[in-house]
Amino acid sequence: MGLKAAAHALALAPLAALVAGVARDSLGPDPVAEITHATGTWALRLLLLGLALTPLRRLAGQAWPIRFRRLVGLYAFFYACLHLATWLVLDLGGYWMQVFDDLARRPYITLGFSAWLLLLPLALTSTRGWMRRLGRRWGQLHKLVYVAATLAVLHYLWLVKADLREPLAYAAVLALLLGLRWRWRRGGAPAQGA
Repeated sequence: MGLKAAAHALALAPLAALVAGVARDSLGPDPVAEITHATGTWALRLLLLGLALTPLRRLAGQAWPIRFRRLVGLYAFFYACLHLATWLVLDLGGYWMQVFDDLARRPYITLGFSAWLLLLPLALTSTRGWMRRLGRRWGQLHKLVYVAATLAVLHYLWLVKADLREPLAYAAVLALLLGLRWRWRRGGAPAQGA
């Protein structure tokens, strides 16, 4: 129970830092851009962390990382929702017709929105009850996380205009995680029995 509480506290720390920044008016000259960037970055980081937990379990031969996979995935979706809400409410300021214009004219927004749409059914079906109801189809549905993560990385890569180091680092992490899964699927899994 203590580890779960610590995980919740760590996952909420970026939000607490943003709220404190708003309260102190210390988010810089463009606070909306800072909130948008921070929520999007944390959504992506947590998404990649969630994908890393299964390989971590296999490499370490320990089962404990899997106990955090749902929690991390739901926090990734939570930050993705905050990211989307920041764009819709604070950035667009209620000009809802601008949403469709941005989706049509800005491919990076289309990619990000598509990633969020793919994460939505995963968050909604993340409970044990849905696992039982969907059976084998639950695992197939939740493989959409790989597509969502790829779209999220592409969203970030396409968004950044100058310094690509951070989005390329996330792309490298995703490529490594997908590469490990592909290798293990082809029979090269470590002999852990997990």
